[in-house]
Amino acid sequence: MKPAILVHGGAGRIWKDDHAIACAKGCLKAARLGYELLEEGRTALDAVEAAAVVLEDDPNFNAGKGSALTIDGDIELDAMLMAGTGLRCGGVAALRSFRNPIRVARRVMEESPHVLLSGEGAARFAREQGLEPCPAAELVTERALKRWHKEREAGWPRRPGTIGAVAIDRDGQLAVATSTGGISGKYPGRIGDTPLVGCGTYADASTGAASATGYGEPIARVVMAKHACDRIAMGDSAQLAAESAVAALAAIGGEGGIIVVDREGQLGLAFNSERMSRAAVDADGQESSGFEAIPNVYNR
Repeated sequence: MKPAILVHGGAGRIWKDDHAIACAKGCLKAARLGYELLEEGRTALDAVEAAAVVLEDDPNFNAGKGSALTIDGDIELDAMLMAGTGLRCGGVAALRSFRNPIRVARRVMEESPHVLLSGEGAARFAREQGLEPCPAAELVTERALKRWHKEREAGWPRRPGTIGAVAIDRDGQLAVATSTGGISGKYPGRIGDTPLVGCGTYADASTGAASATGYGEPIARVVMAKHACDRIAMGDSAQLAAESAVAALAAIGGEGGIIVVDREGQLGLAFNSERMSRAAVDADGQESSGFEAIPNVYNR
């Protein structure tokens, strides 16, 4: 099997303070690192985790450093990682003071009997696993703080944002990772679609892997990531499955996007927002990246 990886840096409106070129380059950096690991024979799980870490460390994205702030001005992080084989998964929600929540999510999957840990319980588990917390202020960027002040004055326009990666390795194993700071101005303790199995994140060895982005509540209601994988089971290609998932989201007034890889290594993405940052290295080793809308059935 030829390996492939596709990453996204979030879907939504185009804002004046967006850094389009930087976001496209950041996604490509993440995709390239994941693909290098796949070429070395590493697992899809390793690849998507590594790609997610790159984006969590990049302040241009709403995950890890630079995440959106809650209504109280804090950062609470959600993340999930899932392997298609055995439907193994682990996630964290409302996690504070950890740079890379996706790493904590992997420990939840591999070192605990649980699927999802939240809040202080997730932080305690991370510390017990030897993962070091950081001062909360280290995750807050000047850009995010400026946005928070403007949004508070404007009545909380609720910017969403997520990062994610899907991959298939040389052994045909599928995996997905999704991580987010959630929507800006969210109520403390709010949990979006990202760490909910089948909603923002899903992988099944018999179908594919998918990572969603956008406003989490509608995404959760249509169980968007599993919708895409179920469409593959019904015979859709990865691209058609992505488009079907976005159609289901749009049908209830939701806005966002999704990336998909199927068990044959075919990639797909779709979105109904103004933009979606993304990058891929496909099974032929061809690279691609972008930020604004691309022509498809939902963006013409």
